[in-house]
Amino acid sequence: MSRRTSRPRATAAAPRTTPASPCPCDLPAAYGECCGRYHSGSAAAPTCEALMRSRYAAFAVQDAPYLLRTWHPETRPPGVDFDPAMRWVRLEILDTTEGSAFHSTGTVTFRAHYTDDGRPDSLHEKSRFVRHEGAWVYTTPVFVD
Repeated sequence: MSRRTSRPRATAAAPRTTPASPCPCDLPAAYGECCGRYHSGSAAAPTCEALMRSRYAAFAVQDAPYLLRTWHPETRPPGVDFDPAMRWVRLEILDTTEGSAFHSTGTVTFRAHYTDDGRPDSLHEKSRFVRHEGAWVYTTPVFVD
């Protein structure tokens, strides 16, 4: 996901997430057992879909270091800005191609639902992933709508 806006930024605290909180990626697991272990660096995402879910969760909890760490160095921006009026509320995985332990590339098509100043909206994207130095990383988006 690469959602950015040009809206002026206000300082806001990151959403509170504890290891026992439900994971923002919408899998039925606690954050600490799901995407939290990828965010902390104690595990690496084994598939493109797992990386996509963990990156969505990183947007939801505003974990910029994780997002930058899992972005391919050739396409990685210098930083990640979070819009304080935006809240990520649900993720739908629509399709995946390749992206397993046996592949070196893959894609994940998803719809990420959010509210912007309380107004519901969504981002529909097909994300491309590659293995870089043995780990899955996000490379580029293809916006679907």
